[in-house]
Amino acid sequence: MIRPKRRVRVAASIAAATVIAVSLTACGGGGSGGVEDTEADKGLPVAGVNLTYDPNTLVNDGKPIELEWWAWSNIEQFQAIADAYTEIHPNVTIKVVNQPWEDYWTKLPLELQSDGGPAIFNVHNSQHDNLIAKMEPYDIDPADLEADYTGAAAHVIDGETYYVDLGLMSGSIYYNTDMWEAAGLTEADIPKTWDEFREVAKKLTIREGDELRQAGFNFNGAGQAMQMGMAYQLGQNLFAADGATPAVDNQANLDVINRFLDIYADGSGDADFGASATESFGQGLSAMTYAWGWFSGTLRNEYPDLKWSAFQTPVPSGGETPYAYDRYNGESTFGINANASDAEKAAAQDFLRYYLTDEESMKELSLSFSIFPAYKPIADDPAFTEDPALAAFGDIERYIWPGPVPSTFETSTATMWEEILFNGVAPEDALATAQKTIEKDLDGKGFVPTEDLYPFYAAD
Repeated sequence: MIRPKRRVRVAASIAAATVIAVSLTACGGGGSGGVEDTEADKGLPVAGVNLTYDPNTLVNDGKPIELEWWAWSNIEQFQAIADAYTEIHPNVTIKVVNQPWEDYWTKLPLELQSDGGPAIFNVHNSQHDNLIAKMEPYDIDPADLEADYTGAAAHVIDGETYYVDLGLMSGSIYYNTDMWEAAGLTEADIPKTWDEFREVAKKLTIREGDELRQAGFNFNGAGQAMQMGMAYQLGQNLFAADGATPAVDNQANLDVINRFLDIYADGSGDADFGASATESFGQGLSAMTYAWGWFSGTLRNEYPDLKWSAFQTPVPSGGETPYAYDRYNGESTFGINANASDAEKAAAQDFLRYYLTDEESMKELSLSFSIFPAYKPIADDPAFTEDPALAAFGDIERYIWPGPVPSTFETSTATMWEEILFNGVAPEDALATAQKTIEKDLDGKGFVPTEDLYPFYAAD
């Protein structure tokens, strides 16, 4: 792993320090013994722009303290960040504990409900309702977070922030560059509109008689992901103006369905051409597919020989900026356990500021997760334009976050697409059923969307 620049400076400074004493005695605040820090002035610069971190302090009065940090992935990467912090504050030990995703969302809520659990834990916004009551608010002015982190305002609850987005993920069109070249297409043929996209899909399609050999476009198993994002392009929010009623059964969603059915009707794809569009793409059977940023990591890890790139999702009308290009979701920053001791929470808050102002860590994590960085000071780093999936993100301000969308939206629209593609259900009827199912599932849940926080929000 690349060692961040700030961490190297820290190590040099710490090496020069001569005022750190070693304590072999037991200690409080969650620690069992260790190093005592007696020098507040590390000789290090204050980091950050609006949100800042001053490392020249004593954490926990310099007394040893240990924190546990739960995560479900990237364990070595998170541990490296924690260890770099310990280089500044040698009395603070942070141990990153791997809790597999399959167990994480059972084990963590149970621990928190029993007033136990780790001092720090990674958060996924889909689990917001299961965690928020046991989370300590960030000891950071929300205005500073909003100034430096895209989308931070959407996470403010009664004036408090409990987590923000580490980075943003959305959809784009992935394309096989070998197939693109073989079809005689160039960079100039990257489609800007859905009409242009439809024509490109035809050129990328290969048939032998009636048999489809190469799909120009494949969205099998991905219809629900497209559905919720593409309606935004037509100005259709996910919720009605009352902020409570789901808005699924409408003309915009019907237009989205018919657009993609038309592409299959052209013969550029087929519902029976593999159950998974992304697998078909990875196996070199489909020339284009729609997927979110996670797919670039899948391609690199599972299909390393495949030549691919990505472009921004087309829009309905050329030369016009849509209401939003797509929806996005975020990888979240960590949460702090409200059950932790005061000493642990104070140390966690200090580490939080370090974490949120560490440019190199934010950059490494964004690239690792294939997410566009929410930390604005690094948004223009050339590294993000070199990743096709991130470069395809385009104008970050024109993506909308509806909040931690309840799973019924995805499951109900997935069922809707299955009914349309495989059971011959009319799109109008499938939409009406999806609307009723989502309304029923949300009844009494009190979900509050954040669409109205979108800078370009317009009520339907």
